[in-house]
Amino acid sequence: MKASMVSAMEHISSILLSTLLFSLSVSTSTPEPIPAVWPEQFHSLLFMNRSGTLHQIDLWYDWPNGRNFNIIQYQLNEVVSYDLEWNNGTSFIYTLHPSDSHCEVEHLDVGILRPNWLDGATYLGQEQVDNFVCNVWEKVDFIVYYEDVLTRRPVKWVFYTVYTGNAGYTAHVMTFEVGAVLEDPKWQAPVYCFNQTEKEKSVSSLLESTTVRGDSFWSLMRGKANAAA
Repeated sequence: MKASMVSAMEHISSILLSTLLFSLSVSTSTPEPIPAVWPEQFHSLLFMNRSGTLHQIDLWYDWPNGRNFNIIQYQLNEVVSYDLEWNNGTSFIYTLHPSDSHCEVEHLDVGILRPNWLDGATYLGQEQVDNFVCNVWEKVDFIVYYEDVLTRRPVKWVFYTVYTGNAGYTAHVMTFEVGAVLEDPKWQAPVYCFNQTEKEKSVSSLLESTTVRGDSFWSLMRGKANAAA
């Protein structure tokens, strides 16, 4: 009787030990994923939605040359907006349309987004988004970032602020061309931009603005992400 009880206890102990070892092996063999570092140069077409206000952003990211260009087209609006950002914090926000050509020069105390701006993001798990299985991260409570599990390309991100009623902006990534570079002459702001007085703007002043357009969205994003890094 005692022998059978000892044998049963040994069997149970063996099962528990095997379960524990299996759990440890699973936990050590599947580390929590981290978001891919952005390529140093890429071109992306983004479909943006802010509470029903739709626009398209033609994004050119060029980290080695310290510049980022957002070409913004609002739905059924013939006036295209240009948001040209430099790593020294200067942004030229302008239009080229003959009936509405103007420029505003702004300066933030941070440069463009770094390729590793998602470092330190909190992993939230996986989710089916835009027909892709995505890993999902949150960065300091202001952006939720979705990355395709298979290709590690960005699929979508949502930017939240208390000043936008927590609705935020939703960006759907339509194209993502790694290594694409815009020709140097197209990075030149128009001459009338250099007749403007540069405006010093903090991230908080942009957040508190009653109207946050697509161009300011990128200034907000780079300001908050770089400040949190």
